Amino acid sequence: MVNEQARAEMLSVLGDVREQLRMIARMQQDRARLTASASVRNKRVTVTVNADGVVVETKFGPGIDELGYGEIARAVTEAAQQAAAEVARRGSDLLAPLHDQRARLPKLTDLIEGMPDIADEVPTPMPAPLTKPDGTETDDPVSAEGGTVSADADDAQPVMLFTDVESRDHDRKPAHGVTESSW
Repeated sequence: MVNEQARAEMLSVLGDVREQLRMIARMQQDRARLTASASVRNKRVTVTVNADGVVVETKFGPGIDELGYGEIARAVTEAAQQAAAEVARRGSDLLAPLHDQRARLPKLTDLIEGMPDIADEVPTPMPAPLTKPDGTETDDPVSAEGGTVSADADDAQPVMLFTDVESRDHDRKPAHGVTESSW
């Protein structure tokens, strides 16, 4: 009798899990279609991002020529951040029913006697900062820390600067050793 009751409960949970998986698949498709746009500087700069917060379109409106390069760059960054925040909010709203349904499912600790509940021990991810990597407010595309890649719009070739490196004497002849050809 107890076995049949446990089996029936497990089948019910399995049915709920399958329904939740179908719901997740639908929500993932809906989320993938999400986009958000933000305009700044009196609609002179508009940026659109996809569901992952990746910029998919940037538009400059009338009067963009009244802004300097630095102000345009800051406007693009600001619009991209606003659009990314909006698409993240929409994604969270889209997933809210899933979280509600998940809360109604029994926890693993309810199904397995003596199983510790570690849900409270799972660390929550920290949000990434919206500041430059080096924390400064300069318009210099290459940070003082080195290793930063920047692209100049004129030549579109990446420029890499490394400051924590060892130098090598390229003119020095190799010493005979394990790399010698007769070895």
